[in-house]
Amino acid sequence: MLTNQLSKRSAAYLETESLYGAHNYHPLPVVLERGEGVFLYDVDGKRYFDFLSGYSAVNQGHCHPKIIAALVAQAQKLTLTSRAFHNNLLGEYSKYITQYFGYDKVLPMNTGVEGGETAIKLARRWAYTKKGVAENQAKIVFAEGNFWGRTLAAISSSTDPSSYKGFGPYMPGFELVPYNDLYTLEKALQDPNVAAFMVEPIQGEAGVVLPDDGYLKGVRALCDKYQVLFIADEIQTGLGRTGKMLACDHEGVRPDILILGKALSGGTMPVSAVLADDVVMMNIHPGEHGSTYGGNPLACAVAMKSLAVLKEESMAENAEAMGQILRAELQKLQSPYITTIRGRGLLNAIVIQHPNPDASWDFCLALMVNGLLAKPTHGDKIRFAPPLMINKDQILEAVDIIHKSLHVLA
Repeated sequence: MLTNQLSKRSAAYLETESLYGAHNYHPLPVVLERGEGVFLYDVDGKRYFDFLSGYSAVNQGHCHPKIIAALVAQAQKLTLTSRAFHNNLLGEYSKYITQYFGYDKVLPMNTGVEGGETAIKLARRWAYTKKGVAENQAKIVFAEGNFWGRTLAAISSSTDPSSYKGFGPYMPGFELVPYNDLYTLEKALQDPNVAAFMVEPIQGEAGVVLPDDGYLKGVRALCDKYQVLFIADEIQTGLGRTGKMLACDHEGVRPDILILGKALSGGTMPVSAVLADDVVMMNIHPGEHGSTYGGNPLACAVAMKSLAVLKEESMAENAEAMGQILRAELQKLQSPYITTIRGRGLLNAIVIQHPNPDASWDFCLALMVNGLLAKPTHGDKIRFAPPLMINKDQILEAVDIIHKSLHVLA
């Protein structure tokens, strides 16, 4: 029904993409061509609230003028040298981001999944060099329900059949424990071959699953007790999204390895970073890890401005305040179709209860028709994660759209 409402222009775009592009995604049937702040506009000029924010890559809002200005200015001078040579911005950026987050060193990469792969390599090398683990015996422990990408290593740690089924054999040396379970984690960390525990402070792709208060402090204590590195995957939860600069900041814990990505570029280009102290980072030597684009001058300029904007415009603080309003307003709806409302800051989710297994998809289609873009994850869960500069009036308008759209489930 909704597909029939597509304009001829939108339908033509969808047909061309379907004909020539791989079918590894199932997007909503909307064709976007412009973004500004919290809004997106389709090829016919219709405006939508963006309640996904590029999976939190667009925390600073679409086409933030300061970030775009930095991008354009640097693009007119120098974009890429490769790491065969030095460029004039990598040192400045390295100093900026390490002082921003309080680490000795940064290893710059591009995509979030590259950041995860880099963190695992660092942890394995540290285990062999510093912990005394025998060669090829290092293990990395992950939490069940994790998601950090779809490379072969990432799917080897997945518990989602849609990610891993049919792509084996899988990476050895990976083990899984239940999320938010310190007892089982401690048993796993007692193995002297464990190099690291990698975990999302809040599981985003799993449906914004929050651990119990004190879980991260418990993880930190156990990693210290058993000489295991604590790797925090803050690619989606970091950079102001949860109401603090890092989600780990809610419990005052500092991971040994911090992975950042997504909003590190304000949604303009792939930029990721792995931060650690010298005891971890300096075990990697020339020729042992790298990236043609990692640390390119364009990325350095954009990342510094993206980080500056977060602080200059108090986006973490606004995310905390607006998140409280969003969850409170959703509670007021008292919808029989919403069984759970959860989140922290502006990383939120609802769980839909309905006999129709496609209810969440139908609801997101209704949201789209009414001017708000969101997407289901794992069937019955829908994330609500708008850009961090959203204001109260916009939150209230968006909740009105959500309320109106719920009628499609009646």
